[in-house]
Amino acid sequence: MDHGCQDWMSALPQELWDIPLTNLAIPGSHDAMSYCLDINSPLVRSESDCFRLLDGLFYCFTRPVIFKWATTQDKSIEKQLSMGIRFFDLRIAHKPNDSSSDLYFTHVIYTHITVLETLFSVATWLESHPKEIVILACSHFEGMDDRCHESFIFHLKKLFGSKLCPRKESVLTLRSLWASGYQVVLSYDSQTAERHQELWPDIPYWWANQRTAQGVISYLDRKKDLGRPDGFFVSGLNLTADRYYITTNPKQSLRTLTFSSWECLKKWLEEQVPGSDSKSLNIIAGDFVGPLPLCSLVIALNQKLLGKNASQIKKEYQL
Repeated sequence: MDHGCQDWMSALPQELWDIPLTNLAIPGSHDAMSYCLDINSPLVRSESDCFRLLDGLFYCFTRPVIFKWATTQDKSIEKQLSMGIRFFDLRIAHKPNDSSSDLYFTHVIYTHITVLETLFSVATWLESHPKEIVILACSHFEGMDDRCHESFIFHLKKLFGSKLCPRKESVLTLRSLWASGYQVVLSYDSQTAERHQELWPDIPYWWANQRTAQGVISYLDRKKDLGRPDGFFVSGLNLTADRYYITTNPKQSLRTLTFSSWECLKKWLEEQVPGSDSKSLNIIAGDFVGPLPLCSLVIALNQKLLGKNASQIKKEYQL
């Protein structure tokens, strides 16, 4: 684990404290909770009837395959935080036929760790790192009705309390967030979020849906040419294999695919620049952020913002 990245935000040069977080380079974790998938859990509701039938008939074959292709991370959320991850892609659901109100994370199947115990770990970690800011992107919400949403949001507010940054804060900088004691930007991809000022709207995620590094890079370069969104946005360095590739390459896994593509992705990543330019990047998320040095590479991109004096920065961002 790279302990040097535990408090990287507070360790940034002072001249970066007044730059909006939307213009900093921030490391992110794609499908952050897939390290604790439960191989024996049901399939998520959105899977097709055909695949559900196949899984029922050939369970002993399908489950190991699902597990090795749905697992995108291998470190706990506390370790990801300590390695420098500050954006978490959290896919949340209520299990079918579960009489309890417990929520779980999903990626084809469900996790064995609940959402609230995980977020309690995040809140505890933040207590020990008071100048670090996290962006939690909650989405999917399969099997959740309005009552379930409201109950979950109630628990989120209770858990993070005054650490939640309300969406009325227009320009988020490290200095302004520290002054207010805010540490959590909570994105909630549901219309329910509109009723709660503590919740931010969906954060765009540039997902290439490509199996090769070059496919991912070509997609991201095309998106950059069209110009970046105004607020937070995520560039996904994660690869995606279709079912044909998975079934015809039984010795492969998402891990082997990711590792074999890393050098190509790394070279592209090192050339990127954060900032306010239309082709700049913001959050950069990937798979297997523990064994691969995504965090240190993304954090280092912020050095490219140095060189402007404080007055130039304030003028550029109208602070």
